[in-house]
Amino acid sequence: MRVLIVVPSQDRISGNWITAGRFKHGLEDQGHQVALYATSLQPQGGLRQQLHDFNPDIALLLHAYRSGKPWLEEAAGLDIPCVAQLTGTDVNQGLNDPEQSDIIRILSQQAEFVILQNPLIAAELSASHPELTMNLRLVKPGIILGSAPYDLHKIHDLAKEKTLFLCPAGLRPIKGVMELLEMFDRVAAESSTCQLAFCGPILDENYGSRFLAAIEKRPWSSYLGTIPVEAMANAMRGTDVILNNSQAEGLANTLLEAAALGVPILARNIPGNATVVRHNINGLLYDNETEFVQYALQLCKREKRQRLSCPDPDRYNPVHETAELITILLEATNAGRRELCSSLYLHP
Repeated sequence: MRVLIVVPSQDRISGNWITAGRFKHGLEDQGHQVALYATSLQPQGGLRQQLHDFNPDIALLLHAYRSGKPWLEEAAGLDIPCVAQLTGTDVNQGLNDPEQSDIIRILSQQAEFVILQNPLIAAELSASHPELTMNLRLVKPGIILGSAPYDLHKIHDLAKEKTLFLCPAGLRPIKGVMELLEMFDRVAAESSTCQLAFCGPILDENYGSRFLAAIEKRPWSSYLGTIPVEAMANAMRGTDVILNNSQAEGLANTLLEAAALGVPILARNIPGNATVVRHNINGLLYDNETEFVQYALQLCKREKRQRLSCPDPDRYNPVHETAELITILLEATNAGRRELCSSLYLHP
């Protein structure tokens, strides 16, 4: 099977690119031919040329709007079946935006299947937008842990005797990093044994500038820049707690990595996080600032962190993810061929 994975043009450490790379690795490992193509919202013929050059049996679109819009424009009339993966951004933001919503709905109707990797979001979507889930398929998420060395404390001069809370997230409003910094003021005021660090690309310049200025005023906090994807696992091994304060998530790769490694997680209680974080088992979920401060102070104690350290590498096995993905892609490819044959029979 020849599979073209279409992914938005963005930073290579983004969730879409990490997922795309994992899908590509898994499919190729099973003998399939895979090409990755990064597209802008205005591909100007580039995607169509890629389809002509690679001649895929099927396309896998990661991000229903940002990959779907150029797909609808450039693949029209080519009779190539596609499967579209809905991201957290598609569901939590795109469906509330008239332009994006139209694209997502059209693509969902035209795609052989729509896939999601978060069962809680799938359930919510089925209840709120049943018309988008007629051909929905769930794929259990996998994760591949990088092996590149990364001594977090040494590289960034962090105090080893203090409890390190790390928030891996791109700097943009939906990730809630500014609010997280402000909530942590109360934690730092009550405990001198903790420190807070952030890592991730600046995705919104104005927001990023305000955030970095706020960091400068807080000696217990720091911004570490971008950590390479292949080094993220070892960076997390040097962390005491992983944080996530996103307003909305699809399924954060960083939380999957933390769960696999057994690093305790403190995360906002939203469907995107609650799929990974099992409260009081591998982490804590908070609903408001009071709970955040309470739980963060608990996690400053080693005993609490040890109770929540439950490594579970098999829960997110990429081999199982690949097997489910291949089943869906083969079914979609065969369905697309049947539709083409039917069309040729009806319109010789």
